[in-house]
Amino acid sequence: MTMSEKTLSDWLAHCERLHAKPIDLGLERVAAVRDALGLHFEVPVFTVAGTNGKGSTCAMLEAILMQAGFRVGVYSSPHLVHFEERLRVLGEPVPADQLLLHFERVETARQGGGLTYFEFTTLALLDHLAGLPLDAVILEVGLGGRLDAVNVIDPDCAIVTSVDLDHQAFLGNDRETIGREKAGIFRTGRPAIVSDPVPPQSVIDRAREVGAELWCFGRDFNYQGDRQQWSWAGPTRRLNALGYPALRGANQLVNASGVLAALEAMRAQLPVPVQAVRNGLAMVNLPGRFQIVPGQPALVLDVAHNPHAAAALAANLDQMGFFPRTHAVVGAMADKDLAGLLKPLLPLVEAWYACDLPTPRAASAEALKTCIKAAEPSSTGASQASVQCFADPPAALAAALAAADPADRILVFGSFYTVGGILEQGLPRLGAAHMG
Repeated sequence: MTMSEKTLSDWLAHCERLHAKPIDLGLERVAAVRDALGLHFEVPVFTVAGTNGKGSTCAMLEAILMQAGFRVGVYSSPHLVHFEERLRVLGEPVPADQLLLHFERVETARQGGGLTYFEFTTLALLDHLAGLPLDAVILEVGLGGRLDAVNVIDPDCAIVTSVDLDHQAFLGNDRETIGREKAGIFRTGRPAIVSDPVPPQSVIDRAREVGAELWCFGRDFNYQGDRQQWSWAGPTRRLNALGYPALRGANQLVNASGVLAALEAMRAQLPVPVQAVRNGLAMVNLPGRFQIVPGQPALVLDVAHNPHAAAALAANLDQMGFFPRTHAVVGAMADKDLAGLLKPLLPLVEAWYACDLPTPRAASAEALKTCIKAAEPSSTGASQASVQCFADPPAALAAALAAADPADRILVFGSFYTVGGILEQGLPRLGAAHMG
């Protein structure tokens, strides 16, 4: 098969075969191909790193800039259902046929050199973005920051959302070490926005080492809010009586605050009126982030896959009101802190539906069941929880739907594969809310 005959599926299969390791951090291979492609951006680039909140931050930044009339491209990962979700241009995924030329270009430029799946696909999608008539580009880091393929592009504004323990095998075992990796996206003389309310000292130190223009939550920008509205204050601008972001969850105001700081820092190149902020926050959409599907029983989808995100998910579930029973469908990667992921949710869940996932990295449903059972004695009320195992997320959700009363709540969480496995099948029709 010639290069020109390959489909997107062919190219993705090719990318999976190229490198012995799925993750091999380092920028030398990627930088060499970047230079061979002549890959660079003439417009402002925002790069977003962090343990949690990256996707929400990118989505809010995109929505506000688009409401201000700017043409915006966003690169993010992983995808929930279709690979093309990784690249949005003017708010829409890019069709597969528009990407094929750029996979060809990367294949030629690498000259036989090894690239991981993430590196190859990232270069192809960035190559497509670089040729478009855009006003701003938003890049979400895949893993860490310093050695992530996205970091071969110099950002004009870097944002670090939160720093917590995840991917310890690659990034280190404590917040200080992980923080230094994430702060690797900072650049000399350019804004470095830190929206983590209590950032590791290593993040602050790195910004000072490289001479970045550091903006810290609580020092340089902050927010206040009540039940109806919130306000944001930065060094030279204050925005009052803002509506809450359309993305649900208590942590979204912290993410939104970082977004508004980034926009203030870049105001000279990308001036954004306050009405664009209001409209963007009201219209932002990001599937799988505390996504509540209307109907009965209530269905909540969340890609929380580490302890920090699970704690935020538990807090958000607590604020939803009373449900007689909560049923939880869970699937997760084996390299995660499974006990830490499950612990915040144990007091809230009466019935567990653990599922296998279609990737070698996944923990088996049986391993998840063992984890849940092992944690039960130390968790109030969890000893009555039932645990069943299923071959995939749709089978687990079907069992939860069959067991749940209309007044109950079903949570689907863990890996992108878990939530994506449900979205791929199409969401179930839920009870009375869909009738009439």
